Amino acid sequence: MKLAKLSMVTVVVAGLATSSYAADTLADAFKNGHVSGELRAYYYDREGAVNSTTSAVNSDIFTTGLILRYVSDSLYGFKLGATFQSSYSPFADGSLSNAGTAKSDFKGDMYGSGAVLSEAYIQYKIGNTTAKIGRQFINTPLVGGSPSRLITQSFEGAIVTNTDLPQTTLLAGVITKYQNRTDGAGNIGEFVNLESSAAYGDYGYTLLAINKSITNTTLSAQWAGLYGNPTTGVDADFYYLEGAYNILLGDFKYGLALNYEYKATNEIGQDDGTMYGAKGSFGYKDFNTYVAYTTITDDGDIEGTALTGGLGGGAQTAFAKGYQNKAGTYTRDTKSYSIDANYNFKAVGLLVGARYTGVDDKANDKEYGYTDMYTVYNFTGALKGLATDISYQDWEKDADGHDLWFKANYKF
Repeated sequence: MKLAKLSMVTVVVAGLATSSYAADTLADAFKNGHVSGELRAYYYDREGAVNSTTSAVNSDIFTTGLILRYVSDSLYGFKLGATFQSSYSPFADGSLSNAGTAKSDFKGDMYGSGAVLSEAYIQYKIGNTTAKIGRQFINTPLVGGSPSRLITQSFEGAIVTNTDLPQTTLLAGVITKYQNRTDGAGNIGEFVNLESSAAYGDYGYTLLAINKSITNTTLSAQWAGLYGNPTTGVDADFYYLEGAYNILLGDFKYGLALNYEYKATNEIGQDDGTMYGAKGSFGYKDFNTYVAYTTITDDGDIEGTALTGGLGGGAQTAFAKGYQNKAGTYTRDTKSYSIDANYNFKAVGLLVGARYTGVDDKANDKEYGYTDMYTVYNFTGALKGLATDISYQDWEKDADGHDLWFKANYKF
């Protein structure tokens, strides 16, 4: 781009920015934008009771969806982005009010037809600072949308990230609205104010720091605050610390991670809660395994009413958890462990693994066991872009039943 064509103000802004702009005109920014998408087809079969607080179910559901994404090219540091998600369940029996049928049993996560504009944001980058305002997917330990179902949860707000400090990423954000997977009434989830989305509070705020200045080590610290719901009394602060060490020695991989989470709350009927966790991993070539342990003190839940480990279904900080279903791992006076082993057949694009998760719920004098078998296959050749994720989870001890999840997605 020739600077002679720019005004003096634009020249100054261009001088402050460290990256060159890819487009010279607004038309070029849109014309040179990138379009991508994904076709999804998911089948879930669930039978039994996950735990003592969940009624027995015997349901299956088939859901399809389309995801379309567009991100414009950069113009003077600005970008526009949008993501559209849709969902439709051609096979789901029963009614929303009839427990034991698919529409009732899956109304909170899979049964919800319609379409939603999950991302619609403007992004500006200058130097090593990026600001993103509007609807957007967020993936941090304490604020995150879960991608495990057909519809990924999203947020509306503003996020600013900076990487000026060596080996350090800083993030600050404010969240005003939340989009769940479904609305629980047979429709796709729509953006609603936080106070009306499962009692999260009027506003959410977060600060995050990630540092990698120590060789082979990643240190993370995050705070998230949810405030202002006068009806339910939600007023919670979450604090999260994690240290992870990973090293590669030839064909061998070793890892050790420790984490800590504390929830301070004024939520009605809830107490403060504390979580501790440890995870050790080992790998040789394409074989990987880990052992994880998580404990929740008897003072209070990390979950609480309508709160997981933070804001959104993706706020899953516990190291010990099932491959799909994670029931019971955030409740008070609970000790959980997971053992996972998998092998990646890279030559054929196949990952095969198994995991066992045990949960000792002392507060309710219950024990749960979850055995997961999972496989992920990425097609090549004429079917490149198509992938499947098949998992089976068996519930045992004070739980009795199973989950079968089949996911097929094609990215283009």
